[in-house]
Amino acid sequence: MAYKVAVIVGSIRVDSWNKKLAHALTRLAGDRLECRFVDIATLPLFSEDLEAQMPEPVSRLKRDIEAAQALWFFTPEYNRGLPGVLKNAIDWASRPYGKSSFAGKPAAVAGASIGTIGTAIAQQQLRNVLAYLDVPTLGQPEVFLHVKDDTFNADGDIANARTKQFLQGFADRYVGWLDKLLK
Repeated sequence: MAYKVAVIVGSIRVDSWNKKLAHALTRLAGDRLECRFVDIATLPLFSEDLEAQMPEPVSRLKRDIEAAQALWFFTPEYNRGLPGVLKNAIDWASRPYGKSSFAGKPAAVAGASIGTIGTAIAQQQLRNVLAYLDVPTLGQPEVFLHVKDDTFNADGDIANARTKQFLQGFADRYVGWLDKLLK
């Protein structure tokens, strides 16, 4: 049985490194995960004034997350922090207070960047937010992918054999962790 996983990419850029990483990793997980990419590009900026009548993109976001058994976050790092678009999506999905769509769903976190420290700081900020929202996160291995010109091949797969092997191990570890938590 494949686990239903909501994939949330914290970048809305069409050619995002994190979208490429998310697609490559979901392929490495194979048929063990049923991954559904969640659209966060159309969400309005969070405002409690809109909670009484949630805008349709917010309702869709909450439905997509609630339909999943687990979560997989892919985040870039902007100015040593969590991207605003990702934080906005998290704020919406966790509202209204007491009706978080995230609560109790296990998550994995990864990220890609052209910077040499990858997305380490953004991932730590994301983990802090997720801990508050009662989202257990896979601790190891950590994926701070330093993207270079040859990281992805023309098909969007990981080109470097050692990197692909490491990421395969990450995908396997995530699935194994879900086996322990969800069975």
